[in-house]
Amino acid sequence: MVFAMLIIGSCSQEPNILGGKVMLDCINQSESNNIPSNLYMMESITQTDEYLPFTKKLTVCGITLVARSDVSDIFMMKVGQTIGEMFSIFEETDTLKQQQLLKNLYTYRTVIPLFYGEDWSFLPNEESDWHKLNNRYSICDIIMEGVPNPVMEVVEHVLHHITDIGLHFTDIDNWGLTNTSRLFNLTKEAINLGYYNVNQYEEINETGIRNRVILQEYAYWIIYTSWDLRNRHGPDNSEWSIFTSSELENKLMGSYQFFQETIPSILSCPSKETLALFYP
Repeated sequence: MVFAMLIIGSCSQEPNILGGKVMLDCINQSESNNIPSNLYMMESITQTDEYLPFTKKLTVCGITLVARSDVSDIFMMKVGQTIGEMFSIFEETDTLKQQQLLKNLYTYRTVIPLFYGEDWSFLPNEESDWHKLNNRYSICDIIMEGVPNPVMEVVEHVLHHITDIGLHFTDIDNWGLTNTSRLFNLTKEAINLGYYNVNQYEEINETGIRNRVILQEYAYWIIYTSWDLRNRHGPDNSEWSIFTSSELENKLMGSYQFFQETIPSILSCPSKETLALFYP
């Protein structure tokens, strides 16, 4: 599921070729100074009217999860635990760079809305609050509770925010949502070699937004694949034809090396035990 496609919903007659500008349409670039001293803090779930139409929040490692009452507190806590484990500190961790990434998540007001099921609609009196929320915070996708492939659902949409906001501002030459970054060039390579089919994104009419989504999705795929999560947690079918880290190394060596050189020092795969919590 691609959030930009849900918002735009119109079809384009223009060929879907990755090129031209990349828009930061889902990022609020008005910087916040509200950065805690403990960047790794995981708060408790609290009731709030700060994020209407959502009524509760949970902030962890610079990402604020917001939900209405139909989303369970247990699910919110599992998502929060998953985020926290992504920022685990090991001997090889570049803590300065990791902390800069966390600061950027706070600086650009990163928020992920949680919904129950696939119905993310709002009542008429909630629409205005929803639009205000999108204008005030950086919201690049949503997470749904109670849907198939729950690990993919959570990891994918958390990673969208980490890459679109955290990595973009922390390591713009490599992970930037630009038409000059290393991510951009590797995405083009994967498209040209037939491993990444971006035809579905023709539904996004605005070129700059379409390019942002294509880059966002590719960033997710190479991290998710390098963590070897697809065989265990799906999906079986998608626009991405590579399933394992070894297959990525064999077919797209540049993307494999890109991951190895930039991600393990700042981001970790959540534990098997935590990911197993998303299943009944």
